[in-house]
Amino acid sequence: MSFLVEDNPARHRFEILVDDALAGFTAYLPRGEVLIFTHTEVDAKFQNMGVGAALMRATLDQVRERGGRVVPRCPFMAAYIERHPEYADLVTAAP
Repeated sequence: MSFLVEDNPARHRFEILVDDALAGFTAYLPRGEVLIFTHTEVDAKFQNMGVGAALMRATLDQVRERGGRVVPRCPFMAAYIERHPEYADLVTAAP
């Protein structure tokens, strides 16, 4: 099983593909370098397979590479960052 996470700026979301099928996404509101994450969804047939965690990790890594920051209004992302404090430095207040 291969994961690919890509930003889809036209739809304001990062999407995760599993073996070329859209398995989930995390939606955001862009505010300059800050992305306000509002909602994460993983397709039912891909749940409990680590897809959500892979989506969070790759999304946060890409935001870090771009020098951006996040506002995790999405409970799933907030919980992920709480469990993975190595991403806490990306969190900022809403602009």
